[in-house]
Amino acid sequence: MPHSRAILLWVQFDGTDFAGFQRQADGIRSVGGALETAWLEKFGESVVMRSSSRTDAGVHAERMPVLVRTDVQIPARGAILGLNAFLPPDVKVLTAEERPTEFDVRSDAVGKRYVYRVYAGVVKPPLLRRTVWLVRGKLDVAAMRQGAAHWVGIHDFRAFRSVHCSAQTTLRHMRAIDVDQVGEIVEITIDGNAFLHNMVRIMAGTLVGIGRHRFAPELAAQLLASGDRTHGGQTAPALGLTLQDVFFGPSGARQGTDYKQMLANMTAARAEAT
Repeated sequence: MPHSRAILLWVQFDGTDFAGFQRQADGIRSVGGALETAWLEKFGESVVMRSSSRTDAGVHAERMPVLVRTDVQIPARGAILGLNAFLPPDVKVLTAEERPTEFDVRSDAVGKRYVYRVYAGVVKPPLLRRTVWLVRGKLDVAAMRQGAAHWVGIHDFRAFRSVHCSAQTTLRHMRAIDVDQVGEIVEITIDGNAFLHNMVRIMAGTLVGIGRHRFAPELAAQLLASGDRTHGGQTAPALGLTLQDVFFGPSGARQGTDYKQMLANMTAARAEAT
C-alpha cells in the first residue's frame, strides 16, 4: 500500500568519503544508505530515500532534496532532529517540509544549480583539499566566459555526457553560466533544467582547457554542433563539484520532464534567428 505521507528533506553533505547517493553493497558508504539506516534506527521503519538526481562519488551538496515516503506520524521538524542524531558528521538534514503525496522529487524538479570550483595556483591549501580542483598557473577567465556563453539556451548537449549516460534525450536548457574569480579560486556556476551524467564536469574540464589556452573559446560552440565528446576537454575531478540548489514546479505537474515543449522552443528560437 502507498505510504500516507511525503516528507522532503534538504540534505547537505561532504561527498569525499561517499560512493555517491544511491545505496551500495554492504560496506560501501552512500548518502542514501546513511539516511535510510538512520531512519530505520530512529523510527523503526524501512524506507527508500529518493534524491533529485544521482551523484558521482566525491561530489558534494549544499542543498540536495531527498524524498521519503512514510507512515511515521511525526512533524517535519522531528524528522530533522531525529535523523541528525543518528547520521555521521559528513551528512546532515538542514530542513524538512511536508509535501503532497503526488510530489515527485525528480520529475517535478524544474531546475538545478551546480558550482564547480577550480584553485588556480601552485599548491592546494589544506583547508580546500576536499572541495577544489588544483590547476597550476593562471586561468584566462575572460576566455572561459566567452566559451560558456555558447552553452546558454536550449541545446543538444550530447557531446557533454559520459559513455554510461542512459538519458533518453540529450536536450537541455542552460539558463545561466557564470565564471567568476574569487582570489585564486575560479567558480563556474551552471543553472539549468537538468543535467546529463558527468555533464557539469565535462563542461568544467572544457572551460579549464579554454582558460589554459589549450582550446579556443569557439570550441564550445563546435562541440554543440558536432556532438563529438572526443574533441572536448577532460572530465574534471568530482571533488570540485557541488550541487548548490534544486528548484521545483507544482507538485505532480512533471514540468521537469517536458522535453517536447523544450524542443518546440528551441525550434522556434532557431527559426527566429534565421
